Amino acid sequence: MKREQFQTLLQFFKALADESRLKIVGILANQECSVEELAALMQLKEPTVSHHLAKLKELNLVTMRPEGNSRLYQLDSEALQNISKEIFTPEKIASLIEDVDTEAWESKVLKSYLEVDTNSLEGVQRLKEIPASRKKRLVILKWLASKFDPRVRYPERTVNEILKRYHPDCATLRRELINYQLMQRENGVYWRITEM
Repeated sequence: MKREQFQTLLQFFKALADESRLKIVGILANQECSVEELAALMQLKEPTVSHHLAKLKELNLVTMRPEGNSRLYQLDSEALQNISKEIFTPEKIASLIEDVDTEAWESKVLKSYLEVDTNSLEGVQRLKEIPASRKKRLVILKWLASKFDPRVRYPERTVNEILKRYHPDCATLRRELINYQLMQRENGVYWRITEM
């Protein structure tokens, strides 16, 4: 999401994060009103209503037209639809996390559950325990699945040997790799699913 779109989205939520402004938007969606009418309907002072209208005008959510000595305000539904089309798409909302490290949580889980095997000369990391949490377990299982080459078919004995390098309970880990669909098995032969 572009910086200006992000700022517009932020302003939009800030503007509508106020109960009075939301009610004003609701009223103006149904009818044109002057500041005096809005103040009476909302039981607020006119300067307060003017302040709220100014915030909504910054986003072009309300339009104003003069009529005699007063000004009539109305919700600009076209502007609302444009904001919706430009910013409130699943792709745009998903792009809000572009500068967030999405792998930070997985790194934290790996750091918590892995330890360097002091008996290993290569500094192999071993699994301290199998996480009880499904989400954490998936992180660990993805890490274990990455130890298998997706182009190779492994007999069960070899799968057990590889898994035992990381944790003694290879049967549980093998079963979980299948359950979480990170590996497949057929006739005692295992292989890693390429997309994880």
